[in-house]
Amino acid sequence: MLARKISYYVLAICCIAIGLYPAIYFVIDRKFGLLASKTDALLANTLWNTMFYTHIILGGIALLIGWLQFNKKLRVKNIQLHRKIGKIYIISCLLSGIAGFYIALYATGGISPKLGFTSMALVWFFTTLFGFRAIKNGNIIKHQKLMIYSYAACFSAVTLRIWLPILSTIFGGFLPAYRIVAWLSWIPNLIVAYLIITYQFKLQTKH
Repeated sequence: MLARKISYYVLAICCIAIGLYPAIYFVIDRKFGLLASKTDALLANTLWNTMFYTHIILGGIALLIGWLQFNKKLRVKNIQLHRKIGKIYIISCLLSGIAGFYIALYATGGISPKLGFTSMALVWFFTTLFGFRAIKNGNIIKHQKLMIYSYAACFSAVTLRIWLPILSTIFGGFLPAYRIVAWLSWIPNLIVAYLIITYQFKLQTKH
């Protein structure tokens, strides 16, 4: 029980920190981190910029509020708040996922990052969409499972920022690390989500 509480608080801290991270782009010169690898022509492109800011702002909001949905006490005590947060999360995910798919087509490093990030955007979009459809159809269990997968994909914003500096050090540069992290930032998250779902719903059936 203690380990579960600690894990939940660590998750919350990571999500809040990275959820607020997009604010940096409005405070300092934005050509740092991932944007340092982009060409001046791309950074001046209006459509790309629209998609980029849509992705990071709404993705940040989804990350910032999504972890609250896994608080059982909140769901039981205030189901209306759970639904309101859920609506904001779903809209943010769907729009950020579409924008993320677009900017992934311009990912630095060739075909591997492009495929990795577009695949992640599709997984994020459709797990969220199908999770929404499940609850609209009254299928609570399916909704819960799909939203765990959805947030696992959303959490790639955190795992990317953990893996990228580690892999950059190991492989001696940004590009080889970026080609790997395009997949490593989200596939293990889905595996963990699968294990959580398997364990959690086995317990529910026993009770």
